[in-house]
Amino acid sequence: MPVSEKTYLRVALEDPGQWELHGGQLRRKPGMTAEHNDVALELGYRLRHQLNRQDYRVRVSMGHVRRSSESYYIPDVFVIPSELFQQARGRPNTLETYSAPLPLVIEVWSPSTGDYDVDSKLPEYQARGDLEIWRVHPFERTLKAWRRQPNGSYSAFEYAGGVVQPASLPGIAIDLDMLFD
Repeated sequence: MPVSEKTYLRVALEDPGQWELHGGQLRRKPGMTAEHNDVALELGYRLRHQLNRQDYRVRVSMGHVRRSSESYYIPDVFVIPSELFQQARGRPNTLETYSAPLPLVIEVWSPSTGDYDVDSKLPEYQARGDLEIWRVHPFERTLKAWRRQPNGSYSAFEYAGGVVQPASLPGIAIDLDMLFD
């Protein structure tokens, strides 16, 4: 049975588990592998140290992106323009949520969420208009990026090593070989 947005927001704030809402259905994020957690944290760290805090904030497995009243997700890593972050501040008892398109949203593959991330969350991120979406696979040591084009479509790019520069964040570089080391 679908839950209302109001119920979801209450559950997500009151229950210490990480709750997502997909198609009106509550979904708890499951536990993750060591590889998943390490890659997500390392990506967040590397992004945070390359981005100017005056311009961007980085979240790792916290904060929510909202597609609609029926869809809230917790990406493994995402980058928030500081203007949006400032709008979310100073609101006690309010779930940290971003509805506007973001420059970069990253999901790290894990056995427990791999299909769900690609089949369910990726289309929602694209419908939100996020500028760049990455799916990082720590076991295959690959990255697949979907980049929003001027006409609203997405082009896919695949990487199996080397340096990846998000088109949405000029001057930022992630060395995949070092990331997976």
